[in-house]
Amino acid sequence: MGFRTKHLRLAALAFALALAGFGQSAAMAEDAAGAVAPYLDMLDMHGLPKTPGDRSFNIFFDAGAWHGYSLPPSGDASSGFVGPFVHSLAGGQWTGARFAALTLRDAKSGKAVALTPGESHAGPGFLIRDFTAPGLTIRQTLFFADSSRTVARIEMTATDARAVELSIEGNTFHANGSRLSKDGDAVVQSFAKSPSRLVTTLHTPAGSLGRSNVSGDRYSIALAQPLQLAAGQTMSVFVDQTLLYDASAQTPAVDDVAAWSANRERWAGYLKTVPAYHLQGVADDVTQHVAAKAMIIMLGNWRAARGDLHHDGVIPSYSNPDFNGFWAWDSWKHAAALALFAPDLARDQMRTMFDYQAADGMVPDCVFLGKAENNWRDTKPPLATWATLAIYHATHDRAFVAEMYDKLVRYHRWWFQARDHDHDGLAEFGATDGTRVAAAWESGMDNAVRFDGASMIRNGEGAWSLNQESVDLNAYLYREKLELAELAGVLGKTSDQSMWLKEAAEMKPLIQQRMFDPTAGYFFDVRLPSHEPVRVYGSEGWAPLWAGVATPEQAQAVSRVMLDPNKFATVMPFPTLAKDDPHFSPIKGYWRGPVWMDQAYFGVEALRHYGFRSEADEMARRLVLNAQGLTRQGTTYENYDPLTGHGYQSPNFSWSAASYLMLLHEGDDALTPVQTEAR
Repeated sequence: MGFRTKHLRLAALAFALALAGFGQSAAMAEDAAGAVAPYLDMLDMHGLPKTPGDRSFNIFFDAGAWHGYSLPPSGDASSGFVGPFVHSLAGGQWTGARFAALTLRDAKSGKAVALTPGESHAGPGFLIRDFTAPGLTIRQTLFFADSSRTVARIEMTATDARAVELSIEGNTFHANGSRLSKDGDAVVQSFAKSPSRLVTTLHTPAGSLGRSNVSGDRYSIALAQPLQLAAGQTMSVFVDQTLLYDASAQTPAVDDVAAWSANRERWAGYLKTVPAYHLQGVADDVTQHVAAKAMIIMLGNWRAARGDLHHDGVIPSYSNPDFNGFWAWDSWKHAAALALFAPDLARDQMRTMFDYQAADGMVPDCVFLGKAENNWRDTKPPLATWATLAIYHATHDRAFVAEMYDKLVRYHRWWFQARDHDHDGLAEFGATDGTRVAAAWESGMDNAVRFDGASMIRNGEGAWSLNQESVDLNAYLYREKLELAELAGVLGKTSDQSMWLKEAAEMKPLIQQRMFDPTAGYFFDVRLPSHEPVRVYGSEGWAPLWAGVATPEQAQAVSRVMLDPNKFATVMPFPTLAKDDPHFSPIKGYWRGPVWMDQAYFGVEALRHYGFRSEADEMARRLVLNAQGLTRQGTTYENYDPLTGHGYQSPNFSWSAASYLMLLHEGDDALTPVQTEAR
């Protein structure tokens, strides 16, 4: 038996037993274990923080929770779980070192029962740890009942009748003025300068509560009466830890058995979509491994509405302390991918940004728990309509289209009102404060080489542009007109539909004629007022193919550049700057050479749109197989070295996960009949 096969069988058995312990029949447990076994331990969830801010290992979050946990390091013989890490506290802090550590004593002799650790696993929606003791098997399963409450279920099965005394222990980090106190049978951890608090309780299914004790940075909760275990019987107790975000929040009612059933049903809904992910020339178990992992990563970055965030959404990465809010073009990509397996969250991801849409139509760059931190210096590239249409294609939710349509129209019109300096129908990236740095942020490609020589020009009050019309921006806006036409058709707005198609037809030749350089065979930004090309070979040059605005002849020329191994057809293909550019910096260049998966995904789709299917599939295979660790236990990264496939910057990066999902989804992102006709 191979290592992987043996590992999966052991993991499946552990999970089957866990399900059986939650009141399911053995047959049901076996079926469920077979379904989930391929998804166990897709990410290594073991780790122990050295400091309150340590994010050097993976953390388990689910259900929109702002607090997460990990498995103890391999070889750690103590029970319980590591955590919690509270993401809403000071940008993210470990407030606990250990949660639900278990102590058992024989009720008759008073002697401690020594626990021997066994298997531990991270599964889709849970962490699990097994232990044995003389005459006992013990299992701890941690899962999220909802965005506020974590449950650690402790199951004990005795070979002979016996009585045991049970208590759980935890210890905390002294972070942010942390303080422990008792509140009846509960232990409460509070924090200086924050209304948030963590409430920990212990109870049995019958409702019996434990007695709490606090000493310094440690606490314990003991059941008031011994547990009477019958031979062959499995008995469970529950440890609940609830994060109450503000002073008005109340501890929710407890039904942990029902919560587990809801957790399993929710995750089964996500995973049932996995068979839809394929890639020509790659085994299905590999592509489906990547797809399931991408779902786990995105849902690990899911955060529920809290504070000034009025809807749920997905943050870029919990592994980076700077990423504790929602960003606009991250959100559009997240929503388009979430539509494939979690459409309710996809809809909320759109709403959470448009909750802050300004009267003039602008959507802020990013929004946070405290709205005073929101960035209004710039917005992000216009992909919101693309994401809304992706949600509609996945759900056929006409009501959501009706909810979003006018907002999307206002956002689209804002670009031409605030960012078209010479009113020629082509827009520029810019800023509200006149700074070049904010204008570069607005492009999403902060330090891209194409902006090195750019300067700012004023359009009006609070409206500035870079002195260049960007080809990706205008390709997005062209495609957005076609997408607005399709959404108008869904709503029966026939006059709007005709208007959008007419506007797209008028915009097309401007991009084709002004932004394509026939000598270079590539699309470039153009400088104002001369309209001279900014001859930098960057990923923006294939945006017109992704949008369907290029002529077939232009697409042929661009594809030759894209498939040139000295430019973009690298080991991990489609870097953001051509390999032969003197500024090419594949590791530390940020937007000056590394591969960003959104742009790489657009590159693959650009080739597919114009019939270069085999070439697109080859580039997609490289993106999957050459991203180091992706097909094993490795996570996704913010960007990648195009020459080696090493990941850099933020691990657990959501839009990379989203891009892989869309890359591998059958039939994803094909041009609609309206778009094909318009092209």
